[in-house]
Amino acid sequence: MRRETLRSLLVLSLSSVAACAPKADGTDALASKFSAATMDSVHYDSVQVGNATVLTREGMVQVPGGRVFVRQIGTGSGVPLLALHGGPGGVSCRFEVLAPLAADRPIVFYDQLGSGRSDRPTDTTLWQVPRFVEEVGAVRRALGLERIHLLGHSWGGALAAEYLAAAKPDGIASVVLSSPLIDTPMWIADANLLRTQLPDSIRKVLDENEAKGTLDTPAYKVATDTFYGRHVRRLPVAAEPRCEGVAGNDTIYQQMWGPTEFLSTGSLKLWTRAADLPAITAPTLFIAGEFDEARPATLETFRATMPNARLVVVPGAAHAAMREKPTEYLDALRAFLREVEAPK
Repeated sequence: MRRETLRSLLVLSLSSVAACAPKADGTDALASKFSAATMDSVHYDSVQVGNATVLTREGMVQVPGGRVFVRQIGTGSGVPLLALHGGPGGVSCRFEVLAPLAADRPIVFYDQLGSGRSDRPTDTTLWQVPRFVEEVGAVRRALGLERIHLLGHSWGGALAAEYLAAAKPDGIASVVLSSPLIDTPMWIADANLLRTQLPDSIRKVLDENEAKGTLDTPAYKVATDTFYGRHVRRLPVAAEPRCEGVAGNDTIYQQMWGPTEFLSTGSLKLWTRAADLPAITAPTLFIAGEFDEARPATLETFRATMPNARLVVVPGAAHAAMREKPTEYLDALRAFLREVEAPK
């Protein structure tokens, strides 16, 4: 559930090209490397992954309520990985860390409506779980993603679980629940447990300001950052140039979740899909950091209810394990995806 707070605009170096119009500059040749998609304002480029040059495509896709910014890294023959970012109101640019997986398969992610480079409508009635579920389906249809590995991080894990339970989609090869929100009351219970491990002075500041409703005081913000420094991002992470300038949307976060990671006052306050996990029959990987606010012990209780699930804990990391320990995280994810796709 980590709130994304970067506040400037993503810088893109390529000019916009029509999705299907032929170009004399070689754009049509690049486009031919990708499967057909219904996208506006398409840009083609490439990234260096190790010694390989991997093609990329990004553009805008129509979803209920507006258009979302979608990025694809790679054109490999493996089953595509569709990644859902956290928040609510977060951004997808941090999924650039998944680029090494593009040697095997397309990696696809998008900024959910209202944040990042997606449209930012002011209609707050759009910030409802069912609309976000419809958005996932719209992105899949636009890119022709008939069969996918579905990865959801944090709130994205909640969205993945909701999508599977509510939409009952076809074509799910596997599910990756990365530091996921599965049950808000249990998340808050875990947060309360983690708070008991904070220094007495920090707990006192949190308790007193919450009792008085003074959550905007400098002391409360410092105390909140102490919790975040233990359980959200514990280790240094590499800067992601494509995130430079990308803004999340705090309005969505506040409306759906609440003021902090450990206080839920929004529409997700009582949300849960824990009881629906046993119905997920696709191979499932839970992955989280050792010190994650999505506590591994709780994730293990969820895993144990499922017919085909496993749990990997990244040592030393917290909620941002994907970026704190990218090698360990990607090794676990790559091994899981290859096992799922291995001939039986």
